Amino acid sequence: MRWSAVPSWWSSTWPVLTGVLAGLLLLWLLLLVVLWKAAPEQTRLRDALRLLPDVVRLVRRLAGDRSLPRGVRVRLLLLLAYLAFPVDLVPDVVPVLGYADDAIAVLLVLRSVARSAGPEALGRHWPGTPEGLAALRRLVGS
Repeated sequence: MRWSAVPSWWSSTWPVLTGVLAGLLLLWLLLLVVLWKAAPEQTRLRDALRLLPDVVRLVRRLAGDRSLPRGVRVRLLLLLAYLAFPVDLVPDVVPVLGYADDAIAVLLVLRSVARSAGPEALGRHWPGTPEGLAALRRLVGS
């Protein structure tokens, strides 16, 4: 009977797992670059972080607005569920990338909402300052 430190199934599995993890990391880095390129130059990360509490309230208010199309509300509710769910595609303990997937999801959904429901829906439900709304509109491209 031969004993080895590594089980036989592991020697064929670890290259696949490493490849999948490397692919996910590369995909998220690509998404970060796309988001960075898509954001206007005058928008800074610090400005975006200041918007976070207001954006959370905005998403909650938009999701509860019965005058918006059902598809828009469903996207917003799915976004809230994704943000509340403790398991992410990239765990939040991973520096930078952990929260980047959440930020990308929020921006993509808000861009979709602004295109479907119109930018006035964002303005109608925005709980923050006019400067914050202008920064959000720059971020979502509306």
